[in-house]
Amino acid sequence: PLSNSVTDEAIANLDQFRHANGTLQTSDVRLRMQKIMQDHAAVFRTQDSLAQGCEKMNECYKLLNDIKIADRSLVWNTDLIETMELQNLMMNAMITMQSAERRKESRGAHAREDFQERDDENWMKHTLGWVRRHDQPSTTGGFVDIDYRPVISETLSNAEQTPFPP
Repeated sequence: PLSNSVTDEAIANLDQFRHANGTLQTSDVRLRMQKIMQDHAAVFRTQDSLAQGCEKMNECYKLLNDIKIADRSLVWNTDLIETMELQNLMMNAMITMQSAERRKESRGAHAREDFQERDDENWMKHTLGWVRRHDQPSTTGGFVDIDYRPVISETLSNAEQTPFPP
């Protein structure tokens, strides 16, 4: 079971945005994020574009601290919902950009122009990512922590499906 602190954190997060009185509209921050992702994490990627994208996304993520919400109500508040959706999109964009920058290979939809081959020896693993709150960067100034876990190559039941190599 989840602790009560999780509920308190969720409500505090909602209230922080509901009472946000910064200078930026949610739509402006969302557009900035969208352009960064299109310019730096497009289909064909390079180390330079991804590294620049990581820096720009860190700066964009900080803009959540400067959002302004006009509607403070709790009923049918599309302004608040749009901002909460932006926070979710932003966290996913942060992990996408950071994990793509670290992965030195091409695999599936992740195509690196500077690493064109698939590298199962070093990269046959799942990427896990955690995003810190937009007002709590790490000591290095970043907001994303990345880790990995191995790919499970066995099926639950060999009688139902035998495993096959990648």
